[in-house]
Amino acid sequence: MKLSDVMSAAGLSGYAIVALLLFVIAFLAIVVRTFAPGSAARHARDARLPLDDDEPGPAVRAGE
Repeated sequence: MKLSDVMSAAGLSGYAIVALLLFVIAFLAIVVRTFAPGSAARHARDARLPLDDDEPGPAVRAGE
């Protein structure tokens, strides 16, 4: 008896279908959130986060 026979008889194909459905749902949720009306302002604000100096970051000592 080969391993492929054991795995095909185990009936695990349902897990692959569930995983694919979860991936598709997550992908669609990300696409909808990204391209939803009104998200342009949020994306513009988030794009500026690395450049904002309003809040002090961790102190960096000289020589490090």
